[in-house]
Amino acid sequence: MGDSKKKMNFFALLVPGFLFQSVVIGGGYGTGNEIAQYFGVHGMTGGLIGMVVTLLVWAIIAAVTFEFCRVFRTFDYNSMSQKMLGKVGVLYEVCYIVLMLIVLGVINATASSMFADLAGINGWFGVAILSAGIIFLVLKGTRAIEVVLSFWSYVLYAVYITFMVITFVKFGKNISGEFAAGITPELLGGQEGSNSIGSCIVDGFKYSFYNLGIVPAILYTVRNCETRKEAVSCGLLAGAIAVIPAALLVLALGCDLNSAVTAAFSDSTAVSVVFGNLNMRWLYVAFEIVLFGTLIETGSGFIKAVDDRIEVSAAKGGKEVKGWVRPVVTIGLTVLGVCISTFGLTALIAKGYGTICWGFLFVYVIPMLTIGVYKIAKGPKGTTTDIVGAEK
Repeated sequence: MGDSKKKMNFFALLVPGFLFQSVVIGGGYGTGNEIAQYFGVHGMTGGLIGMVVTLLVWAIIAAVTFEFCRVFRTFDYNSMSQKMLGKVGVLYEVCYIVLMLIVLGVINATASSMFADLAGINGWFGVAILSAGIIFLVLKGTRAIEVVLSFWSYVLYAVYITFMVITFVKFGKNISGEFAAGITPELLGGQEGSNSIGSCIVDGFKYSFYNLGIVPAILYTVRNCETRKEAVSCGLLAGAIAVIPAALLVLALGCDLNSAVTAAFSDSTAVSVVFGNLNMRWLYVAFEIVLFGTLIETGSGFIKAVDDRIEVSAAKGGKEVKGWVRPVVTIGLTVLGVCISTFGLTALIAKGYGTICWGFLFVYVIPMLTIGVYKIAKGPKGTTTDIVGAEK
């Protein structure tokens, strides 16, 4: 029994990271476009410098957020922002809704592009399958989402590792050559601002900020954390788990970095360049299947957070949410995401994400590292059980 208990606890520590990773990948970087636009433009060395910045930011903010929510038992994004910012917390919700709509547009545009490029059929079939998967998973509830997303993370790592090994075997010299070039002195893909350590760091921060908006969407995964050590460990692991596939993808793009960056700023995808060079269709198909699964996970994670927010707010007011509310909200947001996807994948990533990152910096990152840390220090001490008992 003792060993089983330890294994269960260790798995529970990984679950928030698995969900964070799945949502981040499906939200954009699975296509390689985000990775190329924020990191690839700086060359291999500069890109990995920016990636280290992202890792540190994600891990630290996730750790503080999870501990804040453990102490104050705020396991939906609205409760968290209200506890941290009071009435001003509505600004966080505005940023979250904007980010969610952008992400829903991105995943639908990605699904459409995948079906058109991979199978040569109308992209709307991909959108339809994606929408059905999101609706099904959200309506199945929390446990189903946790199980499916955690399992899919193992599948994801298996495919990514296979992908990386083959890429290094075939194009190791190209990748080594990109490292030898250091931080890219010339433009990549015709993009500016890629020739200084400062720009690498800034892009690492920018990329981390808007993706941090996802952390409060998965707060329900840390509801069983009873101690500070558990909550902080969940956060640190989440940062690492989410960054590893991104770092691997940066390395893979090194097989033909200039073409990958160029593709990322056009109507194509960066990973398609890598697979084009590999000329291994079976691996491309496996990769796209895994990516499609993460798209469903991403949409499910964002929409479920909104459903939870509605239900928790109603419960606090002593009201009961009608059974039809969750399906209507889920279907409505899914359809809205489909409409937004018509703006195109490249425009949504370049313009939408680039703007919203500053919103999360001011309404989430800075407040959590200041007000949040202060309230944690002044808040009740002990395990979750002790805190609940003391308040009663």
